[in-house]
Amino acid sequence: MSTFKERIILIISDFLTINIAWTVYYVIRIESGWIPYTTPTSFLIPLGAVYVYWFLIFLFSGMYQHWFVRSRFDEFSQVVKTVSLGCFILFFVIFLDDALSDTKAISRYLILIYWGLMLLSVGFGRILIRSFQMNMLEKGMGLRKSLIIGDGPRGTELETLIGKFPQLGYNNVGFVPVSDKPKQGQLGRLKDLDKIVKTSGVSEILIALEPNERDKLIEIIRYCPQGSVNLKILPDTYEIISGMAKTNQLYGVPLIEVMPEIMSYGSKLFKRVLDIFLSLAILGLTLPLSLVFALLIKLTSKGPVFYTQERVGRNNRHFNMIKFRSMKMDAEEYGPEWAGEKDPRITWVGRIIRKIYFDEVPQLLNVLKNEMSIVGPRPERPYFVDMLKKEIPYYYKRLSVKPGITGWAQIKHKYDSSLDDVREKLKYDFYYIENMSLKLDFKIMANTFLVIVFMKGH
Repeated sequence: MSTFKERIILIISDFLTINIAWTVYYVIRIESGWIPYTTPTSFLIPLGAVYVYWFLIFLFSGMYQHWFVRSRFDEFSQVVKTVSLGCFILFFVIFLDDALSDTKAISRYLILIYWGLMLLSVGFGRILIRSFQMNMLEKGMGLRKSLIIGDGPRGTELETLIGKFPQLGYNNVGFVPVSDKPKQGQLGRLKDLDKIVKTSGVSEILIALEPNERDKLIEIIRYCPQGSVNLKILPDTYEIISGMAKTNQLYGVPLIEVMPEIMSYGSKLFKRVLDIFLSLAILGLTLPLSLVFALLIKLTSKGPVFYTQERVGRNNRHFNMIKFRSMKMDAEEYGPEWAGEKDPRITWVGRIIRKIYFDEVPQLLNVLKNEMSIVGPRPERPYFVDMLKKEIPYYYKRLSVKPGITGWAQIKHKYDSSLDDVREKLKYDFYYIENMSLKLDFKIMANTFLVIVFMKGH
C-alpha cells in the first residue's frame, strides 16, 4: 500500500469513527435524558468542529505518518495516547468555560464518557485497517520490493525469514554482495547500487553483514541512493543482548533503521507551518525596504535585481536559490569560487545588504516552495558538492535534511572562504542534523536575529 493511499484510508476511517463517537455521545448527553441539567445544543455544527479538532490533534501527533506494517498493538497504543491527550485538552477548555460561565461542573465528567467512546470507535477502526493490511500481505499483495546487501549466511538467513513471514511486507528481488565480484544470479556490484535500485524498483534495502564485514557499513550507506529507499540493518545477536542496538521487531526479525528522522512527525509539521507563517510575515514586513534596495541595486550597477543560482537540496535535489544581487555582473565568469570577506566583486549596496543578511530575504520564496527551511544547513552549489563529496567523508549526510537560510554553522563560524572553512562548518552541520529539534531551531533563530541587529553579517 502506497503512503498516499494509506493516509487517505486512515483519514476516511477516522472521519467515520470520530463522527460515530460524537453521535453516540450526543444521544447519551442530549437525547437519552439520563444526564440532568443539560442544555440542548445543535448536532451538525459541533459535529464539524469536533472533527476538525481531532483531525488537527491526530495530524500533529503523527497519526497519519506512514508506518509500514505497523502492529495492531502499536496502533492502538498510539490511539490511546493521542485520544487521551486530546481529551485532556478538552477537559481544561471545558473547565475554564464552566468557571467563567458559573455552570454546573457535571459537563466536565462527561469527558470521561467521550474519552471511552473515542477509544472504542477510533481504536476499532484503526485495528480493522491494520488487520486488513496484514491479511493482504499474507496473500502477497502490497509487498515492497527489497534487496539484501550481503550474500553470506546472515543474508541467506534474512531471506528465509522474509519468505517465511510475508506479513513483514518485503519481497526480496535478489542479493548485492559486499565484494566487487558478484556471483552468477546476483544483481550486481555495490558501486552500481543506485542503478540497481532504479531499474529494479526497490524501495527497501536490508543490510546483513558478516562479523568480518562490519567495516564496510559506511561504504554501503554511502553508495545507497539518499531519500529514495529505506535502509535497515540486521544487527548481531551480541549487539541486541548488550543493548547496543535499538531494534524494531516484528515476528522475531530485528531490524535497525539507518538514518531515521530525528524530529517527530508532529515537530516536522510544526516546523513547516512555522516556516510558512514566518516567511509570509517577514516578506510582508520587509516589502517597503525590499523595494528600496531593489531600486538601489538597479540604479547603481548593471544587471538584474535578483540573482538565482543552482543549489543542491535535500536528497540531492537541485533547485534555483533566489537572492538579492550583491555582486557585479559576471562575477563568476572564470568559474565558481567562494566570496571573500573583502571581495572586490561585491558592490557597495551589496556590502550593506550582506551586513544585515538582507540579501537572503528572497530565499523565503524558496521556503514557501518547500525547497528550503528557515533553519537548516546552507545549500551548496553542485560544483562544490561534487568536490566536497570526494574531499570530505560522510558529506552525503549533510544532504539528508532540508537546507536552510540560517543554521547552527552560520551562527558558530565565519563565512566560507576556503575548503578548510567548509570542513570546520561541516562539524556544526552534523551536530544540527544529529540533534534536530524545535528548541534548537528557536535558539538558532534567536541568535540569527542578534547577528542581524548588531550587523555581524559578512
